[in-house]
Amino acid sequence: MATTISTTVPGSGLQDVKELTRMERIGAHSHIRGLGLDDALEARTTSQGMVGQLQARKAAGVILEMIKEGKIAGRAILIAGAPGTGKTAIAMGMAQALGTDVPFTMLAASEIFSLEMSKTEALTQAFRKSIGVRIKEETELIEGEVVEIQVDRSATGAGAKTGKLTLKTTDMETIYDLGQKMIEALNKEKVTAGDVITIDKASGKITKLGRSFSRAKDYDAMGSDTRFVQCPEGELQKRKEMVHTVTLHEIDVINSRTQGFLALFSGDTGEIKTEVRDQINSKVAEWREEGKADIVPGVLFIDEVHMLDIECFSFLNRAMEDDMSPVVIMASNRGITKIRGTKYTSPHGLPIDLLDRLLIISTSPYTEKEIKQILSIRCEEEDVEMTEEAKDILTKIGIETSLRYSIHLITAASLVARKRKATEVDVEDIKRVYSLFLDEKRSVQYLKEYQQQFMFNAFGESMDVDRGASADSIAMET
Repeated sequence: MATTISTTVPGSGLQDVKELTRMERIGAHSHIRGLGLDDALEARTTSQGMVGQLQARKAAGVILEMIKEGKIAGRAILIAGAPGTGKTAIAMGMAQALGTDVPFTMLAASEIFSLEMSKTEALTQAFRKSIGVRIKEETELIEGEVVEIQVDRSATGAGAKTGKLTLKTTDMETIYDLGQKMIEALNKEKVTAGDVITIDKASGKITKLGRSFSRAKDYDAMGSDTRFVQCPEGELQKRKEMVHTVTLHEIDVINSRTQGFLALFSGDTGEIKTEVRDQINSKVAEWREEGKADIVPGVLFIDEVHMLDIECFSFLNRAMEDDMSPVVIMASNRGITKIRGTKYTSPHGLPIDLLDRLLIISTSPYTEKEIKQILSIRCEEEDVEMTEEAKDILTKIGIETSLRYSIHLITAASLVARKRKATEVDVEDIKRVYSLFLDEKRSVQYLKEYQQQFMFNAFGESMDVDRGASADSIAMET
């Protein structure tokens, strides 16, 4: 996204124009553009940044269609699989495929415990952030081409300014009296004769649509971005339907705080009373009946869902039954483990009654070919040139250690290659960073060799940590 800043050099009348380009940061899933499905919801092998996981992506595509239909509330999906099998990538792909109009809220389960509010309030706010309300309203506009702007100042210069604005369409022409506020608004928008403008009668907001085609041959200095539009037809006064999409949470905040919508920017929303939410729900239901508003059910994505406790799971059971509930997508990499807040174990660390409500999508480990393809995509995303031999070595590292570890080595190897003034990453750069940064297996081996030199060491001589053993199981052994 480019931003243009123009500054005037004092005394010269010359303008110094600078263009600032804001670079987007590269994240773990910034290469994901969608789910990579065709029109028949079949997953392409490689598309939109997604590789492999064909079955899981196809299932996610079916859920996506259900969300777009917008008629089914409170369905819950669990994406279950080993670490590094693309669970969050699938959720990100769904978010990209839904577009900006459908609310998508991402939440890590641990966030619930770090907020300065009760767990149920934090979950309720997350639920209501994921439900959009598309509000339709008719506004009266004055739309026409500016023929003349005449501003009268008093002789003393002390009084308020007055003036006249002449607007025309292809069918009519009218003169409007201007007050000081309208004159200031016209000056602010830099409106001149020949501009096509709209004036909102309710708020007085002026919007410049462009220059009239009749003025296209004027010899005035115009920028390359000047937009030419036809002179409006028909009446000057028109009725237009405006559509705004807001979330239920935003409506809650505006109606629950003394400073109204300013609370949206301060972020200090606090706990919202149930009575306020009930009133808003009934008002939204009234708007729906009158045809003034539509509900846009969105998606709430809860990552690492096994970190929630039994109280949160009980709340989710009830919250998902509400007709104002979004589609809830959860992700977990746990096997049969303890439900947080209890002494009982369960699959994925979720209670059986909640699991019974879920559609479960399973992800499988990537093949060697898929890992190489993902690494190639990440090289493109991180703007790193790499030889085929280096990619082969990196793929082998990915298979033996983890995909995440091999992805981390891409930029590190690129920096090492840049040090030796090479244009592309070679095998020796991969070997260099592999020796500098330990993976999990080698780190555990190092701990076992030098355990006596570490503080608070409690591991026995015979301890053996398996790849993929959870932090919980290690803690239990100690």
